[in-house]
Amino acid sequence: MTIITTEPTGADLLDALHAALTRYVVLPNPEYADAVTLWIAASHAQPAWAHAPRMVIRGPEKRCGKSRLLDVVEATCHNPFITVNSSSAAVYRSITEDPPTMLVDEADTIFGPKADGNEDLRGLLNAGHQRNRPAKRYDAATNKVESIPTFAMAALAGIGAMPDTIEDRAVVVHMRRRGPGEKAAPYRHRRDRPALRALAFQLNGWLRASLDVLESMEPDMPVEDRAADTWEPLVAVADHAGGEWPKRARIAVTALTEEASKDGSTSERVRLLMDCRKAFTKDTALSTGVLIDRLKSDPEAPWCTYGSNGLTANKMSALLREFDIRSLNVRFSDGSQLKGYRKSDFLDAWGRYCPPEDTTDEPGQTELWDGSNRPADTSRPSLTRAGTVGTAGTVTPLNHFTGGAA
Repeated sequence: MTIITTEPTGADLLDALHAALTRYVVLPNPEYADAVTLWIAASHAQPAWAHAPRMVIRGPEKRCGKSRLLDVVEATCHNPFITVNSSSAAVYRSITEDPPTMLVDEADTIFGPKADGNEDLRGLLNAGHQRNRPAKRYDAATNKVESIPTFAMAALAGIGAMPDTIEDRAVVVHMRRRGPGEKAAPYRHRRDRPALRALAFQLNGWLRASLDVLESMEPDMPVEDRAADTWEPLVAVADHAGGEWPKRARIAVTALTEEASKDGSTSERVRLLMDCRKAFTKDTALSTGVLIDRLKSDPEAPWCTYGSNGLTANKMSALLREFDIRSLNVRFSDGSQLKGYRKSDFLDAWGRYCPPEDTTDEPGQTELWDGSNRPADTSRPSLTRAGTVGTAGTVTPLNHFTGGAA
């Protein structure tokens, strides 16, 4: 690897970091490589950021390159603090006002079924995404409550998905085993790390000289809300570097956030909303029993085995109540009166919490995409809150309940 000896530009340093990363690690596509490069660089300017993005490095099986990628991140990030099985107290007290970069290998052991006793560490990883979320501990020796910083960028490598609360705050990198013809240079800690640490030193000098500039930047983002909070430090670094990096950063943001929205890592409540949208089809209302039967008819859905006896009316009611959706007495066109749900009462929640319905999978419409140059999908369904269904509809409600604001 060649270290830049002349006065490098920011774009030069990002190019060198990208070259080093792709020398040792085979990533599934260029957008992943750009995102990881910018995440590593952003770790050197943590005092400038309002949010500390996580990076989740996950694979379906062993030998997918997760630990190798973590090795390269460790060698090139700011002040790496790598751990596999540290105590929560040790981790908490390693975070300072100028925080290290936390690197957690085998992170699936923290969140898996055998993860009892890691509640404090999980809380740290959730709270530390945002500034001014300190942990409070009582110190019996001094008879005082101490405030412990939690803000720090963190990379977590493990098998399978991490909890929604982590991945929702993270750049998620899906690793896979190398295929035929995919080659990477072997990484040897003693031989290769010194050159990577020299590159890290150059990155640190470049970004630490511009902390005030970086802190004041408000880059245009192709995403909103928490995704924008997570990705803003990476885009700010790209804009500060210039060259092709601002364009590449936004392509990576769009590609990876769109992939994350389609990978099925949604809460059970949002999954229920999405499956109810499929169940209603052209019906304006369904009885509770018919709705549950339709939900359970999908063999890939979790509702047949949800809880001990599958999804029941009470369980569904409890999940939907959080969205202000409730069952009501309904008179159907055949004269029967049953407890059920109106489609109109779901519209607001579908528009707020569910991604737009995919209409590209019709016969002959299959789209193949390599992840590049695809604009962000900003379309949202235009929804009007429906009132009482008239006699021309399928059903007439017996009461006038409407859940949620229009």
